[in-house]
Parts: sequence; C-alpha cells; structure tokens
Amino acid sequence: MTYTETLDWMFSQLPMYQKKGKTAYNGKLDNIKAFCARLDHPEKKFKSIHVAGTNGKGSSSHLLASVFQAAGYCTGLYTSPHLKDFRERIRIDGKKIEKDFVVDFVAHHKAFFEQYRFSFFEMCVGMAFAYFEEKQVDIAIIEVGLGGRLDSTNIIRPEVSLITNIGMDHKEVLGDTLEKIAVEKAGIIKEGVPVVISETQPSIAPIFKRIAQERNAKITFADQEISKAYPTSLLGEYQLKNVKGVLAVLGQVQGFELSEANIREGLLKVVEHTGLLGRWQVLGNRPKVICDTAHNGEGLTLVLSQLVREKADRLHLVLGFVKGKDLKAFLPLFPKEAAYYWAKPDIPRGMGVDLLQRQASRFGLRGKVYPSVKEALENALMNAKEADIVFIGGSTFTVAEIV
Repeated sequence: MTYTETLDWMFSQLPMYQKKGKTAYNGKLDNIKAFCARLDHPEKKFKSIHVAGTNGKGSSSHLLASVFQAAGYCTGLYTSPHLKDFRERIRIDGKKIEKDFVVDFVAHHKAFFEQYRFSFFEMCVGMAFAYFEEKQVDIAIIEVGLGGRLDSTNIIRPEVSLITNIGMDHKEVLGDTLEKIAVEKAGIIKEGVPVVISETQPSIAPIFKRIAQERNAKITFADQEISKAYPTSLLGEYQLKNVKGVLAVLGQVQGFELSEANIREGLLKVVEHTGLLGRWQVLGNRPKVICDTAHNGEGLTLVLSQLVREKADRLHLVLGFVKGKDLKAFLPLFPKEAAYYWAKPDIPRGMGVDLLQRQASRFGLRGKVYPSVKEALENALMNAKEADIVFIGGSTFTVAEIV
C-alpha cells in the first residue's frame, strides 16, 4: 500500500474514537500488551513522562517536550488527535514520523491487526513505541488518548506522571461525575512513580491523594508548590496553569540536566520546537483571527474568558461541535452580543447545524448556518471590520479544517 492507502485503511477499516465515538472505545489493555510483547517491549526501552487530563494535557505535553529539546535531549512526543497530518501524532525533536515508517510498520503487522481487531489508537500507540525505541530517544512525552486507567498508553512505567485539569468530557465512557472521571485519570498513577497534579480541584483532590498513597507515589499539587512565573510562547492566560504543572514535573524528573536557561528557552519556543497547532493560534490580523481547540465546558470557559478580554469592537464566532456534547452546559457561557456562524465539522460525528442553531437560540445566541466550516469562516471575514475579532472553535475538527 502507498502512504495514502495505508492511512485510508487505518481510518476506515478500524474504529477510531475521535470520529466514531463510544463504539470505538475498547476499554481493555489486552491488545496493546500482546502487541508490545510481539514487538519485544519497546515501551520498556526508553524513559517517559505520562500526561493525562481533560484540558491542558496536549499543551503540557508540548511544553515538556520543548524543554527537553532545549536541553539537547532526543525527545519523542506522542499526542492525539492530529489536526492536519496523521504524522503530527508521533514526533521526535519536532519532526514528524517518516511516511515510509508508517507504511512499512502497518504492512508488517497488518495481518496481526486484522486478526485481533485492533483499534486505530492501539495501532498508533504501538507504532509510536516502536519508533521511539528504534530512534533511541532519551525521553518520550506520552499523552493519554482517552481517560487513563484503560488507555492504551497506560502500559508504560514513566519517570513522572502528570494529571492536568479534570472536566466533564467523554462522560459516556469515563463516568457522569467529576469524581468518576478523576478515578479514571488517576489510573495512570504507578507504584512508586511521582505524580504531579497541575491544578487543585477541591472536590477531587482527595481522590488523587488516596490513590497516590495506595501506590506509594509522591504527589505534588503544582499550583500549591510553584510560585515562580515563567513566560511561554503559548498564548492565552490559561496556559499559566499548564506551565506550573510542567515546572513541577521538571522538578521531579531524575537523571536529566535541565538548566534555568533550558527551561526558559523551552517554554518560549514551544511552537518552534514541537510544531504545536491550534492553541490560541493567531491566524491573521485586521480583523484579528484566532482559533483554539477547546471543546468542553471547562476548556471553553477559559478560552472565552480570554476572548472577552481582547480589545474588539465585535466578536464573530465560527463554531462547530461533535455529537454528544452537552450544549445546555456550555452554550450559556458564550456572549449573547456576538455574531455566530454555525457549521458542521466534516466527520461522521459532526453535530448537525440545525440542531445547534435551535439550541443556541434558546440561550439568546443568534447566527446563521453554513454548509461547511470554510464557508462559515469566509462569511465571518466578510462581515468583520478591522477592529473586530473572528474566533474559530468548538471542536478539534472544526479548527483542523482551517489551520
């Protein structure tokens, strides 16, 4: 198969949570354990940091990778989902995995994948681990895909575990309360491995403390321990919480020489080092055009609070969501005086715009529907004046269509 054919096979033949939802969620580690045994356990042959959470885990993973790169270490980075190119998921020192590696890896293991009905995510995780071993990375930053306890990445034994903000997302899989979701995220806490919690959330902090104690894991609440402020190139004030978590992790990791200069450089050159896209990304000026991949109540609250602080005569919001989102929970967060442009992300899980418009109107949000994200953005740009702001968001897949 060619590279394109390989990706088509991976996407269409096997379930992928981001596109299909709950039906794609395996909820078992049997496949990835068997696969890593077949690969002679690559996950045991490199050092790692494991990152879970509802909001901030992607940014935190890129921040960590950037610091290790600044210090000269060969740094693997595994994240999901991708925005434009599948290879964004697996990088070393900011460079995407080679197309040839993807093609050869899938071709070599295709019969095994088919026999055991591997999920898209299980294949990706195995591929990342094998790639990081082959390239002999000094350390890999591994972002959890969904949850933690039963996520395919959760077979590593990291140097440090990091859990960022916990919010009400993927309730149909992880649980319908913050406490249940926290238990799933806390599943990455390993026996004797230090764990950092980026943000103290009073209702769930005792859960993390209890599980850490049960597993003899030193626990650090970063917002209580880190007072020093470091600037970062990632825009948006909400990144300050992520930076504190990252600094606490760097304070716990052993065996790496990370100077103050390395840390400062790493935090200031995140996009340059890692290629991160879609986090408060400024796409244009006059009018200012911003996109962000925040897609749940907690994440959108942070982004919207930042948005309303921007100096603009009027806000134009291009929004598209995926099915299953609790619109009643977060539509009230949006400003009523803004102009809205509703669009459906171009994936099977995309939420229909007619439903979205009806629900939004109940909360006083007025706007028109468009057949695509691109057309919605084009209309927003036509209507916006130089002193206005155009924002694109609501889903990773909405942002992916315009970056």
